[in-house]
Amino acid sequence: MLQHSERKTVMAEIVLERFSKSYGSVEVLHEFDLTVGKGEFVALLGPSGCGKSTLLRMIAGLEDITSGTLYIDGAPMNDRPARDRDIAMVFQNYALYPHMTIYNNMAFGLRRLGLAREEIDRRITRAASMLGLDPLLARLPKQLSGGQQQRVAMGRALVKTPKVFLFDEPLSNLDAKLRDQLRIEIKKLHKLIKTTTVFVTHDQLEAMTLADKVVVMKDGRVEQVGSPTQVYNEPRSVFVSRFIGSPAINLLPVRVVNDGARVRLEGDGFVVRLPQRPHAGLRPDQEVLLGIRPRDVRIADPLSADGICARFVLSETMGPETLVQIKVGDQEISMLVDESQAPELSESMQIMFRPDRLHLFDRLTELRLAGC
Repeated sequence: MLQHSERKTVMAEIVLERFSKSYGSVEVLHEFDLTVGKGEFVALLGPSGCGKSTLLRMIAGLEDITSGTLYIDGAPMNDRPARDRDIAMVFQNYALYPHMTIYNNMAFGLRRLGLAREEIDRRITRAASMLGLDPLLARLPKQLSGGQQQRVAMGRALVKTPKVFLFDEPLSNLDAKLRDQLRIEIKKLHKLIKTTTVFVTHDQLEAMTLADKVVVMKDGRVEQVGSPTQVYNEPRSVFVSRFIGSPAINLLPVRVVNDGARVRLEGDGFVVRLPQRPHAGLRPDQEVLLGIRPRDVRIADPLSADGICARFVLSETMGPETLVQIKVGDQEISMLVDESQAPELSESMQIMFRPDRLHLFDRLTELRLAGC
């Protein structure tokens, strides 16, 4: 266990001001600001090509910063080489020395720093204990599984006791079971040492389960920054709503109709009545996109006044839940039901959308409507 005084030295704030990156005339990261607080675990989440790995490499000092300023612990870092930034990085491909034992792989960087053998032994023993590598220190990388090799890569970063950890999709080469195991270990490790961490991933599950804060990126821009709960429950745009959440959100084009006391949304062959509350972001005849997640679609009482007629298409069993494809008007959508509700499925049924779980987006800008 790390001592409290030692923990304090391995936490740093990262600030990006008006950050951008270009390769010649091609701008891959567009000007933006971002702060990673001391001890915070931040996930950079987005599809391939959105710029998240490039951003990580700029923080690490492996890519030049085209414009803007990087601060670590209040000090500008633009002109400092990677070795002077007090950062440790874990790569996707492990990058272990194949001819060295696990102990020597972990010791290599410490020896270059000129640390005493006793200090090297102490750090490696502590890191190996944290990561369950104690019995593997005398082995070569080829004698380890993929998950064990990734633990070694993490241990090599951990022994440096850096101010910042950077992870570049470290779990993407592992099978599903190993990814689950390593994800838990990374979470436990951060809870223990609380080092400021930036984690790049295209896997929403990794981002949502590991991070304190998620940065959703698209086409070199920051689309939304927030806690996992915020980006799931209040997606800023259609892109975020689609990228976060599994099964994927349903999106239905509808038109706003103001019916006096209540507002309703009219789609192709169906109507959704909104709760009796102010909807400042809506205006009559406005064309919007209605977002509803599959787990927020319910089987309704056949006599319900707010029920929506639906036609059964097919179902997929997912253990305790069933993913059901249904047609509402001419739109096919997904509904996630508990296995106990499966017998209620029929060729024709009534459904309803949870009124407190509706997401409304402007159809033109695809941005979330205020107050919706």
